[in-house]
Amino acid sequence: MPARLAVHGLAKHYGGVHALRGVSLGVAAGEVLGLVGDNGAGKSTLLKILAGAISPTGGQLLIDGEPVRFANPAAAREAGVSTVYQDLALADQRDVVANFFMGRELVSANWVGRRVGWLNTRAMTAHTASEMARLRTSIPDIHASARNLSGGQRQVLAIARAAAWTSKVMLLDEPTSALGVEQQQQVLQLVRRIRDDGIAVIFVSHQMPDVLAVCDRVAVLRLGELAATLGKDQLTPENLVGYITGAKTGSGA
Repeated sequence: MPARLAVHGLAKHYGGVHALRGVSLGVAAGEVLGLVGDNGAGKSTLLKILAGAISPTGGQLLIDGEPVRFANPAAAREAGVSTVYQDLALADQRDVVANFFMGRELVSANWVGRRVGWLNTRAMTAHTASEMARLRTSIPDIHASARNLSGGQRQVLAIARAAAWTSKVMLLDEPTSALGVEQQQQVLQLVRRIRDDGIAVIFVSHQMPDVLAVCDRVAVLRLGELAATLGKDQLTPENLVGYITGAKTGSGA
């Protein structure tokens, strides 16, 4: 499959520290690519480059085969790349609808509403309900405050919000971390639905069972380099741990 997002020879140096060394990988539309590695392997650095949060020292980033360079996260979002970090960036005092439209609020269409900035809450509520139903989320009340949601529901809200506004690529940073088993399954089901909608997903995680459950391929980083890319038939705990620790070597699939 052609890559929706790809990097070639990506490098990031901080003085004499090489966080990434010549990393090349890609993810296709409708695919979940796992990104794994030990602490310090370069996962966070790679994710931040893809999200537009930092600039690479060298190498190339492509969207649908066209070279791009993101000056900031807003430029990445404009290109169709959305990121959900571990902190989720939710406003705890506001409800699901307000969080869903945070930074994208709709203003009333009449001239008075436009002039004073009245929000079109009816339209925002209808759109939020429609998207939540389409993605079959586990949030029963879209008028509930974010602080009253469970950990899994908060994660689902953050991912569903990103899915609603992205057209090409979603980057997920430890989306199942610190969740219970049932909540993890809710998140994994949502990731599968987003993949089935044709979005390319990069799934960064330390949770090996979740990686095995949802990923179509896995890229393993070790000490800033790509240690292996493993196809579905190679995805076993032994292979993953072996490449992460360096006990196994070779390019994989």
